[in-house]
Amino acid sequence: MKYSCLFVCLILSFFMGAQEFEGSWKLVEENGEPVQNREIVRIYVDNYFSEAAKKSENNEFLYTLGGEFSDATYSEKIDFNSKNPELIGETYKPDVEFSSSENTLTLKYAEKEQVWEKISSERNALTGNWVITGRKRDGKINKMTPGDRRTVKILAGDRFQWIAFNSATREFFGTGGGDYTAENGKYVEHIDLFSRDNNRVGAQLEFNFEVKDGKWHHSGKSSKGDPIYEIWSAYAEAYQQN
Repeated sequence: MKYSCLFVCLILSFFMGAQEFEGSWKLVEENGEPVQNREIVRIYVDNYFSEAAKKSENNEFLYTLGGEFSDATYSEKIDFNSKNPELIGETYKPDVEFSSSENTLTLKYAEKEQVWEKISSERNALTGNWVITGRKRDGKINKMTPGDRRTVKILAGDRFQWIAFNSATREFFGTGGGDYTAENGKYVEHIDLFSRDNNRVGAQLEFNFEVKDGKWHHSGKSSKGDPIYEIWSAYAEAYQQN
């Protein structure tokens, strides 16, 4: 009985740790100074995270980074870093503090200390970390096998970000993000970050979505107005099959 109780406590502890991280966060303080003139957002879900930054005044893209994280003994392993690609593959183990009263997360790295404020913990049918595994062309679905080069899309806490990169060559191809809704088969993106053209910030894109057999079927028109039909798979599941 004693061991059963211990096992349950361990499971609950792991679940609560994951729940504390999951969602979207905004950087509000770094090394004791308030963050000004920049908007920096992190998204955590399914043991993956992304971080993106832009200038507040003109929406100029600054950088993005992210990768896998462990919430048992907190660590981050960097899969992509547009600003400092030499750090790809590195693992960081900052000290972590949560404040439920202030709704904040503090990360204490060797070289910096950051305070993040929770934006949202909301979940919906598309909450998760996804990787593209199929795209329709000329009426036929072409399967895509994710590897070192991949496009991921992470959604949690009413925020989304997609990132295209190659973790082996350390190349970064592009990113975009913002807030979103996913209701009644309609997926709507409100763009507030776009690395390739900051003039796209403020645009709203509407798509149809359906989750079938654990895969996200995404259809509509791209930001250029071209018809698209994409299939996204759960990140962990797609890589387990390779």
